[in-house]
Amino acid sequence: MIWDMWKQGFNAWEQATAQYTERVMANPGVLNPMGAMLTGVMKAKAAGDRAMSAWWSLCGLPTRRDQERSLHKLNQLESRLLDLEEQLRERA
Repeated sequence: MIWDMWKQGFNAWEQATAQYTERVMANPGVLNPMGAMLTGVMKAKAAGDRAMSAWWSLCGLPTRRDQERSLHKLNQLESRLLDLEEQLRERA
């Protein structure tokens, strides 16, 4: 019984909050500054990523892109190796 009352109260609160949030998020006065802030954050992240990549390169360590490229090549090699093993099994 207590659980049902709590659940009904929570559902009422959640519905009212969702309606309010939808109205606020549809307001251009909220969306425009949030969009500008998000753009600024993404530009700062991109600049930070470039700086970190340059730092790792200066230290002589592989960057994330270098590691991803190596991983891709390893995956290609593994796939070819599995194909060759399968061909050998078929011939035997």
